[in-house]
Amino acid sequence: MRLKLAALLLTTSSALADGVTVVDPAAFFPEGPVVQEGKLYYAQYSGNVASVWDGTTKTDFWKEDGCGPSAVVPMGANFGITCYDNGTLKVISPAGETVASYDKDASGQALQGPNDGTPDGKGGAWFTLSGPWTPGPVVGRIVHLAADGTLTEVANDLNYPNGIVIGADGRLYVNESYAGTVTSFAVAEDGTLSDRASFVHLYQLGEDPGVFPDGIKVGPNGNFFIGLNSVAAVIEVTPDGTAVATRHTFESQGTPNMTFSADGKTMYVMAVDNEGGAPYEGRVLAAPLP
Repeated sequence: MRLKLAALLLTTSSALADGVTVVDPAAFFPEGPVVQEGKLYYAQYSGNVASVWDGTTKTDFWKEDGCGPSAVVPMGANFGITCYDNGTLKVISPAGETVASYDKDASGQALQGPNDGTPDGKGGAWFTLSGPWTPGPVVGRIVHLAADGTLTEVANDLNYPNGIVIGADGRLYVNESYAGTVTSFAVAEDGTLSDRASFVHLYQLGEDPGVFPDGIKVGPNGNFFIGLNSVAAVIEVTPDGTAVATRHTFESQGTPNMTFSADGKTMYVMAVDNEGGAPYEGRVLAAPLP
């Protein structure tokens, strides 16, 4: 199994390397991308900015020192911004104006390590709260920010929850980074979660047991794409949990997250070239999908 998988990864890696271009050559730990109305939005964790690329020009449209933004999440007409460093969730307008800010949920519990998010389709979103940058204690949570501004916990006891996405089956999928696994939940009409289940352990797909899954998205073909913060690879996984391919980009130290163009022909990859320390220099890449 491992030998067959390795051969597949080698073949698909070299295919994807052809035609990769650089969208942003100087992004400081780019993360949490999304394409909206043909524009690529992404956070720069070390730059404390949210940026947008319109296909020609990159603009920094929001900034807050000390935030440590790690995702830009569509929420109706606005965006949610996860501020990993200062423990807040921001809601901002497309023009970059902050319209709401949260530092605790409805129960009064502080938001520790807001990391990624995914829209609920109703003007709200789910967000991961990773907790401290350590493998223990296991204190990660998922919160739901409803369109009316109510912020409630919907899951806890997660081992550094990170990337999060709704699958084609309507379940919510989240990467537990320090566990090297992807976990799924059933979603109720009010945004609450139940039926927690293990979807896939990356070591079972031939990955190193220490691999660190970061972002997760559903690709144009319906497969899950999992970005790795520990190596320069994005793993493509079918909805039944079978590895399909690893898509290598330029040489870098990690590719934590990605998203896709509206036509499904391009994968935008967040590449970090220096994970050793601030400002965590990186690039935003555009990779044609086979």
